Amino acid sequence: MLKDILKNYRIILASGSPRRQQFFKDLNIPFEVRLKPIDEIFDDSLAHSQITDYLAQLKALPFKDELQTNDVLITSDTIVWHNNKALGKPKDNDEAFAMLKSLSNATHEVITSVNFKTKTTQKTVNNTTKVTFKALTDDEIWYYIKNFSPLDKAGSYGIQDWIGQIAVTHIEGSYFNVMGLPTHLVYQTLEQLDLNP
Repeated sequence: MLKDILKNYRIILASGSPRRQQFFKDLNIPFEVRLKPIDEIFDDSLAHSQITDYLAQLKALPFKDELQTNDVLITSDTIVWHNNKALGKPKDNDEAFAMLKSLSNATHEVITSVNFKTKTTQKTVNNTTKVTFKALTDDEIWYYIKNFSPLDKAGSYGIQDWIGQIAVTHIEGSYFNVMGLPTHLVYQTLEQLDLNP
């Protein structure tokens, strides 16, 4: 089992997301949380999974001089990709409304990249899920914005929330990826990661 493989290693999760932290608990992976602030800025020339790969790796940079031999640092980033544009977290309710309005009656992609960094190695994996929304009314969008927390979520929604229950008509790929972590890929990568320097 994975817990046995990792018993001599310290897993460091650099994420303040309660959802990602819960996933690691559910996967029975012992971990500690360490946070370092970074500006999530990327070049306009990047597209699709290039963006999340870059940001997941960027989040690992502040840790590079403090990793010990038995440390595995995990960083990740999620975006919603729609109409050839990355939708991150909205700045305010109006931006959240505009994002959700654009996702209404359309199919978008949710992309998550996860970066695994040790003292000597680095590996980045990513996963894409296609999500289709029904046509949403303005009242439904505003109800969601006022009663839930869209401002801390890429694309302004959480699939596990009320809006996911009423709006998602089709999903192709990993459900957990849409929540912010492709758990199957994290498990598989940790199983196969060459942890020996």
